[in-house]
Amino acid sequence: MKTTVRRPVASRFGRPLILLCNDDGYFRPEIQILFRRLRRIGRTVIVAPDRERSAASLAVTLRQPLRLNKMKPDVWAVDGTPGDCVYFALQKILPRRPDLLISGMNPGPNLGQQDVHYSGTVAAALQGAFMGVPSMAVSIIAGPEGGYPLEFAAAVVADLAGAALNGGLPPGTALNVNIPAPPVRGVRITKLGWKFYDPEIIEKRDPRNAVYYWIGTGRPRHEGDDETDVRATDAGYISLTPLHTDLTDEAARRSSRVRKLGRAFKNR
Repeated sequence: MKTTVRRPVASRFGRPLILLCNDDGYFRPEIQILFRRLRRIGRTVIVAPDRERSAASLAVTLRQPLRLNKMKPDVWAVDGTPGDCVYFALQKILPRRPDLLISGMNPGPNLGQQDVHYSGTVAAALQGAFMGVPSMAVSIIAGPEGGYPLEFAAAVVADLAGAALNGGLPPGTALNVNIPAPPVRGVRITKLGWKFYDPEIIEKRDPRNAVYYWIGTGRPRHEGDDETDVRATDAGYISLTPLHTDLTDEAARRSSRVRKLGRAFKNR
């Protein structure tokens, strides 16, 4: 699949302003490669955790102080979560609201309903959507030999960024992007599938004979129809899944079961 960088329409401020975040750390090669690529189309600023914060979801640090360090021009490290980083970027670092927020690139997929709820990568994009910034989360799927196609994925993201800067995204929507290793068969607009986990709880003992535990990942299984993200990427397609910040289940809200719960309440 050939990708080309689409030149974005300049905003009223001049060159576009792009915010980069992740949940693996500002120093990771995935975000640094994307940083260099996106600087060709706009001013790009990294505000990311100072260490790995995977599976942090939308956590925000409230009960301990946070520190912010400038690592080099346009690269900042926060000793907090991806959600913290977005707050810092918009309120303390950037000269104005960014035209686009990109979270990633994550080395490993974020597919299906459970991944999306756990993921710190996805959470940063949702945080951006909450704050009115067009946002996307990007994850990469390893090839058959285990390597991640970083340069290819960065080119895909740059093309998506150009399109998003030109056309925007629907309000309250973050785009969840999963990119398989090339050759890819194309792009599909998808819905969330299921990626079921049965994590192993590993028990060990420390040098003082006290028990401690690790939660493993197990071997997740994919389920869903042909319109889901899990099936699209399994078939070799790039998956674009729009996520909305409104989690209301409208069908359940109108269901007789939920209405019955409401009728069960008695004034006291």
